[in-house]
Amino acid sequence: MKYTLIAILFTVFISCSKDKQEEENFVARNETEITDYIAKNNLNAQKSDTGLYYVINQQGTGTQPNANSNVRVAYKGYYTNGQVFDQSPAAGITFNLQQVIKGWTEGITYFRTGGNGILLVPAHLGYGNSNRNGIPGGSVLIFEINLISVN
Repeated sequence: MKYTLIAILFTVFISCSKDKQEEENFVARNETEITDYIAKNNLNAQKSDTGLYYVINQQGTGTQPNANSNVRVAYKGYYTNGQVFDQSPAAGITFNLQQVIKGWTEGITYFRTGGNGILLVPAHLGYGNSNRNGIPGGSVLIFEINLISVN
């Protein structure tokens, strides 16, 4: 029993260590992928302390949300190769910023109602190393954002 417990703990330790290494590898790869995309598309992007890149095309003039706000957003999500993986209806969707990926919780707060731009989300602020809803683990996600309203 004692040796079984030690074997299980060792396996968990190795697995966690491997996950951490993969995450660190994704961080470096994502950074390169994002900066290459920015250069290729001649974007004027800013980088936050968390590693989120964002482009504000139009700041907007209305209310600026905080991380706990309910917002209505129209968006298109795609990979750096241009393949679209998700898109909202033109009228947008409503959600609380605590119910979405970290990149959105942070990124949407850079806009005001009526504003639009782009969020370039590294995996650690998106879905991490796990495959989720058809999105491969470690993926950089790009979102064109239109902030319609803040409630």
